[in-house]
Amino acid sequence: AAGLFPLSVGTQTVGSMIRPGAYCGVVAFKPTYGRIPIDGVIANAPSFDTLGLYAPTVADLLPAASVVCDDWTPSDAGDLPVLGIPTGPYLDRAEPEALKSFTAHAEELERAGFTVRRIPVMQDFDRTVSQLFTMNRYELARTHAAWFAEYGKLYRRETRQAIREGHAITHADYVEAQGARESFRTRMAAAMEPIDLWITPAATGPAPKGLTTTGSSVMCLPWSNIGLPSLTVPAGRAANGLPLGLQCVAPAGQDEQLLDWAAWIEAALV
Repeated sequence: AAGLFPLSVGTQTVGSMIRPGAYCGVVAFKPTYGRIPIDGVIANAPSFDTLGLYAPTVADLLPAASVVCDDWTPSDAGDLPVLGIPTGPYLDRAEPEALKSFTAHAEELERAGFTVRRIPVMQDFDRTVSQLFTMNRYELARTHAAWFAEYGKLYRRETRQAIREGHAITHADYVEAQGARESFRTRMAAAMEPIDLWITPAATGPAPKGLTTTGSSVMCLPWSNIGLPSLTVPAGRAANGLPLGLQCVAPAGQDEQLLDWAAWIEAALV
């Protein structure tokens, strides 16, 4: 965002690539779960952890993505993608300003020739949030068990709390959450049949003031939950001048198409 580097690397468990990319007005790309090897990365929750890339534009990011993503095959993007807006409890989590901006950008994309369909989904979104929380905390506690036992006092306060929450989750709870995730994956795959990409706000609003919070990751949560590739492009600014982003989400494995289509969306929003 400051223009000091053309490319950088990050990780995302729930929203730690897409959200800061939107906050800073740059492109952030989280590929399909497992598409970039994560050897050597200290795990948070291994069922979700994914490596990704930041760059000023989609065009800047594409050469690096083609190198670091396994089995990259250039796509023939073809026609403009059909875009879907996931209406319902999930989208309602966005702040009014972010939702207003997103609605305006969706209309701008329609004027540019994109087909945009409103699809009601995730009526039980609170259950999905709880399911991811259960799996995330359970895996965090087990992944860090040996280190935490020896170095617990050195962990950040918020991380200590999350690990202790994970200790209270039983294996039966974890297995139940895994089943709920597979059910959610199946439902969302069916919901995508009439579209090519979901588009959503990349974050609930602009970056929060201060250092007490990194903001909410809820706009990224359902897609990270089932390992779908996602990308945010800059999409205007909030009333306070801070950047906003538009998130694009493709089916699993369609990273190549996602980057091609996102470049068209990026151009339409300039």
